Amino acid sequence: MSQRIKQLILFCLMAVCIASTTVHAEGIKIKSFEMEKVDGEWLLNTSFQIELTPGLEDAIQKGVVLYFQVDFELMRSRWYWFDEKTIFAQRQIRLSYQPLTQQYRIASEGFSFSAKNLGEALQAVGSIGGWRVIEANQLDPNRSYTAGFRMFLDLSKLPKPFQVNALNNRDWNVSSDWYRFPFSANGPNLIKR
Repeated sequence: MSQRIKQLILFCLMAVCIASTTVHAEGIKIKSFEMEKVDGEWLLNTSFQIELTPGLEDAIQKGVVLYFQVDFELMRSRWYWFDEKTIFAQRQIRLSYQPLTQQYRIASEGFSFSAKNLGEALQAVGSIGGWRVIEANQLDPNRSYTAGFRMFLDLSKLPKPFQVNALNNRDWNVSSDWYRFPFSANGPNLIKR
């Protein structure tokens, strides 16, 4: 092999190494979850790891409010038709930056919290505790179900100019995958991952 070809191969390998180290793992990932039975009702406790893209970090610093949504659903399989969606619940979490106090504000269902930095704020946004998703009378104890949940950035709540930008830019589409697991009303009082 000539010296020139070896240099070209070395240059290409270095470029690939540099490109692979600058890739970020933005998005939302499920760290842990727990379904807990309390007085016949099921509560969801979950923790998401949220990493924003530089564009989203810049937008929130400039005053754009971000709305994250958590969806929970309980499905019952049917052999003769499509699966039946027995329960569907949503929770929305609002994240904003207050330049005057230089703090982040997190608000959800009457609860509000302040954080000093973005990392702390995202950790608070990703922590869902004691969310009542299933009431005792909604389940048939003789049936088995599939439960699932996810979190995503709700682009429909962004100001209109940002919605247009979000449609054309993948960096604004931040979401977790659905996490699904078998569920039974007569199952254990605690389901963990």
